[in-house]
Amino acid sequence: MSLRDATVQSTGEIDADDLDAMGPVDYLVVEFPHRKTPGEGMPLFVDLVDRGIIRVLDLAFIRKEDDGNVRRVALAELGPVGAVLEGASSNVLDDSDIAEVGAVINPDSAACILVYENRWAAPLARAMRRSGGQVVASDRLQIQAILAALDALEAPERAT
Repeated sequence: MSLRDATVQSTGEIDADDLDAMGPVDYLVVEFPHRKTPGEGMPLFVDLVDRGIIRVLDLAFIRKEDDGNVRRVALAELGPVGAVLEGASSNVLDDSDIAEVGAVINPDSAACILVYENRWAAPLARAMRRSGGQVVASDRLQIQAILAALDALEAPERAT
């Protein structure tokens, strides 16, 4: 399965009532250059889960060594945070997803692959579906692109 198909396939085990109640499902890949494990953001991630803002549908950590070998990192290797995340993996992500991410991250880096439901948006999504609405386009804007666009807007002002 490819990451782009994760939302479709992850709902296969959910009954119709659960599916109707779900919020939008996204995936996210975060690279941590020159690290063996993710950094300080993990406790904040766990807090989002604990507060019910997101629900983890699948989670995987990988490591790309200097020689290019990619391996899945066991949650136990992440220390105390890994223990909190134990059981979060549902096998929505498969070996092809791990290979796809491994191909794009840099050597000597770790990455987190996360498939999650936006539970905060579930009531809005449910209301839209019940009134016949359906998503026809969705994408995520990269913060770097937004900052570059804002810088470009400010550049003429600075020149005068």
